[in-house]
Amino acid sequence: MIIVSVREQMLHHRRPSGVWHAYPVSTSANGTGNQRDSFQTPLGRHRIFSKIGEGLPMRTAFIGRRPVGIYIPGAEDAYRDWILTRILWLDGLETGRNRRGKVDTRSRYIYIHGTHDEDSIGRPVSHGCIRMRNTDILELFSHCREGERVLIRD
Repeated sequence: MIIVSVREQMLHHRRPSGVWHAYPVSTSANGTGNQRDSFQTPLGRHRIFSKIGEGLPMRTAFIGRRPVGIYIPGAEDAYRDWILTRILWLDGLETGRNRRGKVDTRSRYIYIHGTHDEDSIGRPVSHGCIRMRNTDILELFSHCREGERVLIRD
C-alpha cells in the first residue's frame, strides 16, 4: 500500500514485511483536482497500472513513456518537466472521481516518477504528477508491484 499525503508532501509505502518507508515528494503547484487539463494532482484510490523503466540507468529520460537517453544537467532544457529514472503509471479506481470520462487518472498520464529538479522535492511544484528524488523512486520501484493500491489524500 502506498499513501501520498499532499499536505505533508510525503509518500508512505508499506512493504510486504509490514515496515513503512517514507519519502518526500512534490505534488502539483496547482493543488489537487481530478479534472483533465487541470494540471492538478488527483485524489482518491488508485492502483499502479504499469511499472516502466526496469533495468535502465538512473536519470534515464522518458518521453511518452519511452526512454530517450540520459538526462544531462546543464545540457538539457531545465524548464521542461522531465520524467526520469522510473515511472509508476497510476490508474483511478473510483468511477466518476478518478476513473472514466474527464476525471480519468490513467488517461491524464499521472505518474509517480523521478525528476531533474530534486531541490524542489518537499514543495508542490509539479504539473500534476508525484515527483520523487531519483534514488527514492529506484528504491520504491524495486519494492512495489503492478496492481498495488495507491491512496492520494489531502
